[in-house]
Amino acid sequence: MSLEVNDLRITIDGRVVVDGISFRVEDGERVGLIGESGSGKSLTALAVLGLLPDGAVATGSIHVDGDEVVGTSDRDVARLRGRRVGIVFQEPRSSFNPIRSLGRQLADPVRRFEGVSRAEAAARAVELARLVRLPDPEVLVKRYPHQVSGGQLQRAAIGLALAGRPQLLIADEPTTALDVTIQAEILDLFDRLVSELGTGLLFITHDLAVLRRIADRAVVLQNGSIVEDGSVDDLVHRPRTELVRRLVESARATSWSAPGSLPRDGVHGGEEEPR
Repeated sequence: MSLEVNDLRITIDGRVVVDGISFRVEDGERVGLIGESGSGKSLTALAVLGLLPDGAVATGSIHVDGDEVVGTSDRDVARLRGRRVGIVFQEPRSSFNPIRSLGRQLADPVRRFEGVSRAEAAARAVELARLVRLPDPEVLVKRYPHQVSGGQLQRAAIGLALAGRPQLLIADEPTTALDVTIQAEILDLFDRLVSELGTGLLFITHDLAVLRRIADRAVVLQNGSIVEDGSVDDLVHRPRTELVRRLVESARATSWSAPGSLPRDGVHGGEEEPR
């Protein structure tokens, strides 16, 4: 399944916040959407799902496996969410009802999408918990969101996004709120899942070191416009804009000790560092 965004323009109360961007995510491809705060990354992800906030208007075209999103009724776009496109947000607690167990919430989309019995959906919820490597999945699915750690809840949120067996996964800053060790574990989980499941990935971040660990190609946004588009290694070693140079230097300065971080050589690099 492919995602094709053509000349996407988003305005909020008449102010242009995304200005005519175009990019593609092919079947099974890993693409990063990177930029500073306010660059339009998250709004672009919400537009793909037809979830723009009140006052926001999208024009242009967004095709999910050939089906148009822009200008389509919410009822029709809703059929894409979860089944064909799943999303993981930065704050996992926003994805869960605090008064329902994790297992019941993992089971809900399974029942909705697959039409199975409660017992079958409950068993599938345990499978999802195991898929995202939650400890003691049979026990953990009985717990409530406040009873698990932030890292465990983010794993559960990834399981929730995968419950409908989507062909494209959107991850919107999914590691920003986590400490470095947990961040590395979550990135490893994304890496394994998209490889094993053959899922396409649109990974949104402001951190080039994180992006380099998970994506092959990147689209760089600044003030709602694309300023660079190419392989992540090209961005690291051959940046063409001042913004990307700043992102490279920021990654080296703040993420040097983290797994997957960038080397402390010049911007253009010397020898290719090991992955």
